[in-house]
Amino acid sequence: MTNSSSITQFLLLAFTDTRELQLLHFWLFLGINLAALLGNGLIITTIACCDHHLHTPMYFFLLNLSLLDLGSISTTVPKSMANSLWNTRAISYLGCAAQLFLFLFLITAEYCLLTIMAYDRYVAICKPLHYGTLLGSRACVHMAAAAWGTGFLNALLHTTNTFSLPLCQGNVLDQFFCEAPQILKLSCSHSHLREVGLLVVGVCLSFGCFVFIVVSYVQIFRAVLRIPSEQGRHKAFSMCLPHLAVLSLFLSTCMFAYLKPPSISSPSLDLVVSVLYSMVPPAVNPLIYSMRNQELKDALRKMVPGCSSEAINCLSSSAKHL
Repeated sequence: MTNSSSITQFLLLAFTDTRELQLLHFWLFLGINLAALLGNGLIITTIACCDHHLHTPMYFFLLNLSLLDLGSISTTVPKSMANSLWNTRAISYLGCAAQLFLFLFLITAEYCLLTIMAYDRYVAICKPLHYGTLLGSRACVHMAAAAWGTGFLNALLHTTNTFSLPLCQGNVLDQFFCEAPQILKLSCSHSHLREVGLLVVGVCLSFGCFVFIVVSYVQIFRAVLRIPSEQGRHKAFSMCLPHLAVLSLFLSTCMFAYLKPPSISSPSLDLVVSVLYSMVPPAVNPLIYSMRNQELKDALRKMVPGCSSEAINCLSSSAKHL
């Protein structure tokens, strides 16, 4: 039995004990991480610096989404890669607290931002004449700041609560990064009032965003179906499909990770699922959301002179199959 005051480090779950497989894990994660850095980095640079045609609310929110994706994958993956490379499982107490805070901060902010992006699509399709008024530059900045601020407050509350509880069940975590449910399993506290309160707050926030997204898309689909021309309906649907794909990927992986029945839970399954929801969306989002967008592809061609049309079209065709 150990007390939290005596814990100086945690031991993360290793993918394998075989040295060759550890190195394979390192190179695989390195490839995924570089793909996410390259894809999201190109989006950020293109929107922020290279093309004034992309200075619109939709691309402003996409820039924020790419920043959040970059941050979330950079919070968990490098430490796991370093542990595999150096054949260790350790992460310091403060490092674990920082990793938990940053991951919760970024993942919550991303969910809130995806909710705001649903509102952006709703206004663009259902209230196009009021788009400039409802989504002016100041309103967009305020909404993005609200998403980042909500993520910060949620992460601060959960991290403070998690690490204020006494830990007496060892220091071994059944996860490849520091995650609140795994740390709470080490707690010996019999007072769960704060945990229940924070859980209720988190559920209310998640459910509220989900309901808002569903209501927005119900209104969008009703408006699209009333469009007389087939070309107009196709254009309206194409505006929503990338966001729906990103949102579906984010929600499906997170919901399966946290809401799957305990009867099918196992360390190996939990590990695979955690990789899916923490790594796949940041790496795949640039393809889904951006390479299907003609304006962004044109801006990328201007920004990267050596980038051939064949390469961009190849990426685009890959995105269509996702």
